[in-house]
Amino acid sequence: MKAVNSFFLFLVALTLLMPVSSYGSHNEPEQGQEATEPEEDSKRFAIEFEPDAYYTNLELYIALTNTPIPHLGEMTEAEFYKTLISKALEPRFLVLEGSVNPMPYLGVYLKEYEREFYDEAQVSRSLNWVKALTAGFEEPHAASAFIGNMVDFDTPGRKDVKGKGFIGFLMSTGNYHIKDNELIPDDWNEFEWKIKGDRKSPVKKLSWSFRIGAKIHQNLNIADIVYLSLRRSRLDYQPEYSSIFNNSGFEYTFDMDKSTLHSMRPYFFVDKKWPLKDRKTGLALAAGFVWESRQKYTGELAAGREEDDFQVILRPNIEF
Repeated sequence: MKAVNSFFLFLVALTLLMPVSSYGSHNEPEQGQEATEPEEDSKRFAIEFEPDAYYTNLELYIALTNTPIPHLGEMTEAEFYKTLISKALEPRFLVLEGSVNPMPYLGVYLKEYEREFYDEAQVSRSLNWVKALTAGFEEPHAASAFIGNMVDFDTPGRKDVKGKGFIGFLMSTGNYHIKDNELIPDDWNEFEWKIKGDRKSPVKKLSWSFRIGAKIHQNLNIADIVYLSLRRSRLDYQPEYSSIFNNSGFEYTFDMDKSTLHSMRPYFFVDKKWPLKDRKTGLALAAGFVWESRQKYTGELAAGREEDDFQVILRPNIEF
């Protein structure tokens, strides 16, 4: 267990030390332009690290066949989804991941070791600004295994256009649950089918994730759930036209009790981004809410909670 905790602390430190990436200034290929197939890459393994204030991960990619990752080049967003779905029945990759959630960890730390500061952050019954900044994640860290298919959105011959898309099954596990900025011992397992991806270029960054799954808790005082989750985000450095969808995003997750399918935890936010063109990064601010049924917890975890809980979400971030 000490080795596991040390690994997750390493990810937190790596997040803080990781420099911001930058991209070149080449122009975006014209819409519909076909990409030339690159030479086949014989590498069977690859490692990637993605730092983020709320979700940092270290991934090991393992090719299960000798077939290289398909390079798709420039596509519309609708073509991204269509292409991935067409490859849903071709599991050719295994991805192992360790992840940590730095801001939720910070909320736990402040409540446990800086309690006076944490209590003074309580503005109203539904707004503690520390909890608002760290809400949304129910676990401090996780280990995951994904099996499915993967495509590459890189444009051959260019280093400033990159991205990957995934479709398949994911299993995650962990040993703690976060409730009201407190760590609760809980050996949990999560199973989901998902389609996700991201594509970065000199003019925009697009990412998405659509998931359906179930989460099973060994702690009998935490309800098991099934859920549906939708997330989409875009950062436009050079928007082609004016639209409310430019530099914006949203996430909606709906948790239901596994046995009764009663609503257990709707979670929703929208965000707005302000791109910094010279750095190819953007400032982001998300606002939303998480509503939690009082039936989510029983026994000692339900002590003192006689009604449903509503919490405002405020999430500043930097995207790059």
